Amino acid sequence: MGEIIKEILKQLPEEKISDAGFEGANIVLYTKDKQFFLNNEGLIKKIVDSIKKRVELRPDPAITVDMETAEKEIKKIIPEEAKIGNVIFDPQRSIVIIEAEKPGLAIGKQGVLLREIRQKCLWVPLINRTPPIKSQLIENIRSVLYQHSDYRKKFLDKIGHRIYDGWLRGKKEEWIRVSYLGSGRQVGRSCLFLQTPESRILLDCGIDVANEKNAYPALEAPEFRIEELDAVIVSHSHLDHSGFVPYLIKFGYKGPIYCTAPTRDVMALVQLDFVKIQRGEGKDPIYTSEEVKEMVKHCITLEYDEVTDITPDVRITFYNAGHILGSSLVHLHVGNGLHNLVYTGDLKYGKTHLLEPAVTKFPRLETLMIEATYGGKDNILPSRQEDEARFANVIKETINGGGRVLIPVLGGGRAQEIMLVIENLIKNGELKDTPVYIDGMIWDITAIHTAYPEFLSNRVRKLIFHKNQNPFLSKIFKKVGGKKERKVVFEEKGSCIIMATSGMLVGGPSVEYFKNMASFSKNSILFVSYQGEGSLGRRIQRGEKEIVFRNGMKQEVTEVKMRVYTFDGFTGHSGRRELMSYVYKCQPKPKRVIINHGENSRCLDLASSIHKINRIETSAPRNLECVRVK
Repeated sequence: MGEIIKEILKQLPEEKISDAGFEGANIVLYTKDKQFFLNNEGLIKKIVDSIKKRVELRPDPAITVDMETAEKEIKKIIPEEAKIGNVIFDPQRSIVIIEAEKPGLAIGKQGVLLREIRQKCLWVPLINRTPPIKSQLIENIRSVLYQHSDYRKKFLDKIGHRIYDGWLRGKKEEWIRVSYLGSGRQVGRSCLFLQTPESRILLDCGIDVANEKNAYPALEAPEFRIEELDAVIVSHSHLDHSGFVPYLIKFGYKGPIYCTAPTRDVMALVQLDFVKIQRGEGKDPIYTSEEVKEMVKHCITLEYDEVTDITPDVRITFYNAGHILGSSLVHLHVGNGLHNLVYTGDLKYGKTHLLEPAVTKFPRLETLMIEATYGGKDNILPSRQEDEARFANVIKETINGGGRVLIPVLGGGRAQEIMLVIENLIKNGELKDTPVYIDGMIWDITAIHTAYPEFLSNRVRKLIFHKNQNPFLSKIFKKVGGKKERKVVFEEKGSCIIMATSGMLVGGPSVEYFKNMASFSKNSILFVSYQGEGSLGRRIQRGEKEIVFRNGMKQEVTEVKMRVYTFDGFTGHSGRRELMSYVYKCQPKPKRVIINHGENSRCLDLASSIHKINRIETSAPRNLECVRVK
């Protein structure tokens, strides 16, 4: 495969190609011949069909129309009704990104307008939907990528050479092993280290935010050497799966980080928030915004169902995991048909307002690595319908009684799900008009949701496409921008609903609201997400009535008189029944199941039940255990 570009060039007229290189696993050819760029008479398609790799032909930067002229021409070609926003040029790659409120109108019937832009401007046009809610973070991320397009071009080319130029370590025998550097019989700090004779890959790299003693993955394990790491794959953006990735950058990792586009954006946001919270608690952050920025430069985003090589012997495909926006089941095809694994990350095998359920069909599958957050024999979760009805009743009782409702939420996923439920209750007249204050990074993550509607459920996607029906733009939602606005909420009289991060009451504005509201019996706190062992949320759930907070050298005691409710049915995780059903319905049926991301007893319970019912091999490794998969 090391000679792949030479082989491609042999099949093309020599004088037509001015440059050739890699963009990760993709092969990019550049031409200075305008006519060849516009019509290569099917030559590129023949090559793609022959080598089964993605090959793209672009105009050489030397022949593209200058950017100012090209932008004017683009605005002439695309109709005003499309409502063009930013037009961003990537001159290193001869690509122009055009943001439009109505992408269909910008593309034109069967792509006619894109063809016209290519012909008149000699740029490759890409159309992005303008987010209905402005997101400074998305703009900053795109700015980082465009400002460093020269670096990105060299970086992506280097990855391509790693994939295609052969075996670094010398292939002797075929084997696969997985070391658990985190999430082995615990929830938090997910980090699995996959090794083959040729590849060293991390599946997630997270933080256990509720555990001060063992918060970070066990990267001191003897088999892990950061200088040998080929790739990092992030299944989704929650801190317990992505929070430690910038630390890898800090200590010298310069390789690719594979994830979906929304995962990249949301994990950058939650990591920056994590740094902010650590500083607010008087701690030295374990990394800074500079490492987060570097991480973004090294991200390679993939769509669902997009297949790509990431090392010479590993190919990955992301599938919808149903957990949060952009969350992925990671399918790994190792060797030339040697073995196929699926790492679920966190999964939800059930339809929610926000997302479609996790995928169960794969091209091949021998080993399934599945989470067990609610995998214990007693984790029979209530149905969504039951919990939504109880949730609505609790809110109505609290509001009608003159109280306030606090809902601590994870910024991504649960928050947007709850927003949809509350908006629906008010729209249908089941709940009187009540202000819903949104605090923390929830609003920013909601903006990211509206930027990637293709990752959402069919119903929500359609509503977002219609500006006046977008549920996230409802007038009931009031953004709280900081301490001053938070103080106004504290001082206001009357009932309201407050949604704030963090979901486990481990730092973030939810703790401030809790301190302000806890001593009033009219108020209620509603837990809608998993509360980690050792977290303040778990302690309140268990019934603690006095909570001690440090204020400098002093200690302050907060008495808990507010009513406490837990709603497991809203979780983005699958309960016991759904997990068992998921394994049963996987196609093809796995020959082996490895359990992780669950408390000790829950992992063992789930492993035992899967083995008994499905008659397949199961295991639940501890942290620092290594499993030979093949």
